[in-house]
Amino acid sequence: MRIEPELLLSEIFYSIQGESSYAGYPCLFFRLAGCNLRCSYCDARYTYEEEATSMPVAALLAEAEKYPQAIVEITGGEPLLQEGVYSLMEALLSAGRTVLLETNGSIGIDRVPKEVVKIVDLKCPDSGMAEHMEPANLALLAPHDEIKFVVSSRRDYDWACGMLAEHGLARKAKVIFSPVTSRLKPADLAGWLLADGLPARLQLQLHTLLWPQEKRGV
Repeated sequence: MRIEPELLLSEIFYSIQGESSYAGYPCLFFRLAGCNLRCSYCDARYTYEEEATSMPVAALLAEAEKYPQAIVEITGGEPLLQEGVYSLMEALLSAGRTVLLETNGSIGIDRVPKEVVKIVDLKCPDSGMAEHMEPANLALLAPHDEIKFVVSSRRDYDWACGMLAEHGLARKAKVIFSPVTSRLKPADLAGWLLADGLPARLQLQLHTLLWPQEKRGV
């Protein structure tokens, strides 16, 4: 008898995709519980501090069917900590959905289906988690994938620029720079990007601009 995979969920919500090259599109989010990192600026601590809800993959597919035109994003926490996520990604792809996976960069993406758009964080020094990155991921990126640098300071920016040059990241995937707005003015980051002419996109969290009073579910 086949046992259907189950996943631990922190929340499910339908909103505007807010922080990738898909920003602005309607999106159904499956936010999985649990994370193996503790970034200094984390805005989703509830994914590992609060009790999770267990749901079978079939229930998540049924939820996705309610929003047939929406992108589906699997995020966290860190979704790749849960074995069932691979069954979920395969099932969503089989249903013809566009699937985004946001991962913190510490776990290998070699088992992620190639059709999935992988949004891979590359943690900068001020996150406190830079030493936990999986370097092999950089060779596994496809042109439709994305590398995201969350930048807290000029030190972070300079480090990210070094990684961009050293690994030729702009030739491998789309590159996004996103400021930690409580630490770095977006205009300052924009000015640095303009001055250096980097092949990278400045990304503000669209959902926080639309619904600044909401801390989750957007």
